[in-house]
Amino acid sequence: MCGCHEVGWEIIEFLLKRGIAFSYFVTLTEEKARQQNVSGYKRFDDLAAAYHIPVYYARKYSLQSQEDLEFFEQNRFDLLIQGGWQRLFPEAILNTLSIGAVGGHGSAEFLPKGRGRSPLNWSLIEGQKRFILQYFLMTPNADDGNVFHYEFFDITEWDDIRTLYYKNALVTARVLLQWIPRLLSGNFTSVPQTGEPTYYPKRSPEDGLINWNQNPLQIYNLVRALTRPYPGAFTLLNKEKVYIWKAQPFDFKIDDPAWRIGEIVKVFHTGDFVVKCFGGTLLVTDYTSPSAEIKEGILFE
Repeated sequence: MCGCHEVGWEIIEFLLKRGIAFSYFVTLTEEKARQQNVSGYKRFDDLAAAYHIPVYYARKYSLQSQEDLEFFEQNRFDLLIQGGWQRLFPEAILNTLSIGAVGGHGSAEFLPKGRGRSPLNWSLIEGQKRFILQYFLMTPNADDGNVFHYEFFDITEWDDIRTLYYKNALVTARVLLQWIPRLLSGNFTSVPQTGEPTYYPKRSPEDGLINWNQNPLQIYNLVRALTRPYPGAFTLLNKEKVYIWKAQPFDFKIDDPAWRIGEIVKVFHTGDFVVKCFGGTLLVTDYTSPSAEIKEGILFE
């Protein structure tokens, strides 16, 4: 198991409870995960201790160090299962595996559409209504392996990135429980991806800046895609970042010609507040404002 993510932890715990035996965990220390800005990082030490599994802490998240390569060459594993590893696996390491490494990737369309980075976040931002999880044996390239299985799940109007994590973990754990014995025995077939690939680009924390000239639904989609454990959607108030963790479209009819785009038009006694957007208003119910005061009439930048 190679992983360092909370979704992966859920998957691996599910498999361990049902008798799937891992010979090693490869993971990151908390310090290295912080250095690499790993969103959703989770330690696997508790599972390793509970099931008496040795742990190897990768020298590099890319696994492109001599020590990492030597570890895989010495162990010559059969099958690698991911527990959340947001980097490509080097060809030299994949070549040490007698069967291969299981990859999982998805988007609203079948691969090769939607390869690349942060597909769950992008699907929320785009307002997609479904997600197709596809499973393959990895190559050194991004998400281009032959697919041996796929599953659908819904993206509902109530979902955010956390609930999509839950759905991913639930579906993938059940798929792997079914497929690991088949992969180990060689009793499976896979099909190549066909068509013109598309790729989601890498996202950075600065991509979370809210554009108040968008409609409330577009801003809602951005907020729910970047909420915890991600860095968060944010707006600027007196050059200071105000992070918005939870919001919802408020109304598309209540309006006042004096309201300006980006203006806080109402602050309720609870601290919740309403912002004027293009074509409607947004209700903000969870936010972080380190020092800037949230009050009516203020205009977000």
